[in-house]
Amino acid sequence: MTRDHINPLQWHQSLGYARQVAARIFRDGGSPQDAMAAFGLSASPDQTPDWQHAVEAIAQSMCSTPSRRAA
Repeated sequence: MTRDHINPLQWHQSLGYARQVAARIFRDGGSPQDAMAAFGLSASPDQTPDWQHAVEAIAQSMCSTPSRRAA
């Protein structure tokens, strides 16, 4: 998934939130896999994700889900 179609403001906010979540999980003794699992994501079996990969994957998942709009 490329970020070419994502609104830059949405990406910036999602990245900030993903960093905040990852920092909280790290502070509680969790791993990058735990952070990804909290959002229903999983890493490929041949790769062990680091924190940078986990943060970007979380931000991408937040940007890919459609947001609800008010009527």
